This record gives sequence, structure tokens and C-alpha cells, in this order.
Amino acid sequence: MEPKLTRINKYLSEVGYCSRREADKLIDAKRVTINDQVPEMGTKISENDIVKVDGQIISNKNEGFTYLAFNKPIGIVCTTDTKVEKNNIIEYINFHKRIFPIGRLDKASEGLILLTDDGDIVNKILRASNNHEKEYIVAVNKPISQTFIERMANGVPILDTITKKCKVEKIDHLTFKIILTQGLNRQIRRMCEYLDYEVETLKRVRIMNIKLDVESGTYRALTKDELSKLNELLESSDKTFKSELKSNQNRLNK
Repeated sequence: MEPKLTRINKYLSEVGYCSRREADKLIDAKRVTINDQVPEMGTKISENDIVKVDGQIISNKNEGFTYLAFNKPIGIVCTTDTKVEKNNIIEYINFHKRIFPIGRLDKASEGLILLTDDGDIVNKILRASNNHEKEYIVAVNKPISQTFIERMANGVPILDTITKKCKVEKIDHLTFKIILTQGLNRQIRRMCEYLDYEVETLKRVRIMNIKLDVESGTYRALTKDELSKLNELLESSDKTFKSELKSNQNRLNK
């Protein structure tokens, strides 16, 4: 029987080293070797091959995956490349095994970010990024008008597109809550800037069913119930994603 072959980027994801996207970057940068040879993108490996990243052997230790909810402080950068950014999330947490953040939260923002060594769940969350809710509490530099709330909720032109409709609720004269199902770069800050407001503080307090409930700079493991519900939501989002993709393909074929 022929040995099972797996693409190198998928392997690095499955053993929890990084996401497939990050793996492609490592391969492109020639930081990955298979049996001490630099592979091409898309190379497949068997269980007998020796995979290294930066000279360190990568293996599946059959440990349970780690899922953390972290309250990121302002000033910490969501990157796994410790060589580029000094104030990075990986060195700040200093976890006993390699984990990586799911998505991003910019340096000037704080609040909830999830970290894991489960590459498959990272891919599912990123693929379904336009179908799940993220909730933020935002303070701005001047009193919030009803017009501001309505325009934020109905869509604002930024980055050559119109933002998707979202839920926006005024908390007090300088603070509002916003729930997005979209993840454009610095989206909330750009939306506010377009409407002539400046963000003073921005805090993410929820991702899907996971709520922020730990002090700044600390983390906790997700509960079994949270993880089970998260997987349910991801399965639903994945079906929606595939349905939308099929619908778009049908339109293009007409």
C-alpha cells in the first residue's frame, strides 16, 4: 500500500505549527526543509519524511490542542514573527508550546483575541470571517449623534467598498457598541474617520460565542462548552460560505 501523502502546508497546519497561509510564507522564504532539502510550494510528504522549520524538527506529538482567550493590551502586536516585532503577542504570552493568534487586533486596540495550535480551526474561522460576529466597545473624540449611529450601521465607503450593514448602539455621549460581520483592515477606525470622528479607545469584547472575561494581559483556556458551540457556529458559517460561493459561480457562468 502506498504511503499517505500530505501537502507540506497542510501538514504544518495539522500538527499545530501554524496556519496554511503562514506555512506558505515560510516555504516561500525557504525556512522549511524536507529531509534537509528546500521544497517547492505544494510539495507532498509522507509520515517518514523529516520536516524542519528554521532547522528545528516539527513533529506531531499527539498532544491535545490548545485554545486560549487572551485580553490583548494596547501596544502588543498580533504577529508570530518574533524577529520583526519586539512587542509581539507570542513573546508577551510566552506559552509553553507554539501557538498563534486567529486573525488580528491592531496595535492601538485592546481586547479579545483567540490563540491556538489547531491549524484547521484557524482556517475555518478565517474562511468564515464574513459570517461571524465580532463585538467592540468604542470611545470617540466628540459627542455621538444619531446620524453617526445610523450611518455607521448602514454602511460607510472605505477601501474602495461600502461596509456591510452592522449593529450599532449608543452607550453614552462618547461611547458606542458595534457588532461587525466583516473584517476590513482597521475597519472601525476608518469608518469613524470618514464621518469626521477619531477613535480614542477600541476594545473587542466578543468573538462569536466567546466573551472577554479576563483582565488585560491575561488569558484562559476555552471551556468544552465554548469550543463545542464555536464548532457548531463554524460548521454553519462554512455551509453559508459554500452556498454563497456556489451562487457566485452560477452567476458568473450565466
